[in-house]
Amino acid sequence: MSDARTAILSRIQDALSDRPKAGVIPRDYDLLREYPDLLELTQERIADYKANVRRVTAAHLRTAIAAALTRRNVARVIAPPGLPTAWRSPEVTWLDDAPLTLDELDGADGVVTGCAVTIAETGTIVLDAGAAQGRRALTLVPDYHLCVIESHQVVATVPEALTRLDTTRPLTFISGPSATSDIELDRVEGVHGPRTLDVLLVEP
Repeated sequence: MSDARTAILSRIQDALSDRPKAGVIPRDYDLLREYPDLLELTQERIADYKANVRRVTAAHLRTAIAAALTRRNVARVIAPPGLPTAWRSPEVTWLDDAPLTLDELDGADGVVTGCAVTIAETGTIVLDAGAAQGRRALTLVPDYHLCVIESHQVVATVPEALTRLDTTRPLTFISGPSATSDIELDRVEGVHGPRTLDVLLVEP
């Protein structure tokens, strides 16, 4: 630390010496909030962000993935490491990230991933670069993202989600398709991530 910086911080500390000390911040968050149907709430909140979300059974998941890709005219799909073989529809070409270059990522039609956890109250999907998710670029460069959420990955609240996550990992919080707006509130989609987000919520 430079002498000038040390001097400035010392002067600030001296000036605040007669101020009361900060109290202890309570951390007793409401971790487990009860809802009649957590999956229904998740579906509703994700849809609020203009994402297309469907509930499917595990037995029909592969068919649902194929149908979603066909509906979006997605033919070349990125597969992150650890993507289950059962999810890979034979109707499309799968590009394994080995890793792919940015040009190859940009040239793909979309990506299919799983997730680490999903927060029902906020409709937020969290990726942590784990199995079936891959590095962050896989879900930031392609224009289309199909995310599969399994029922055991859904929690009610943000604090509950944080207890399941390793905060030293690269976390990506997704609340709907990528979008932003200017001072006139004109919404622009696809600025810093996929323009289109489809979600398949797998029922138990």
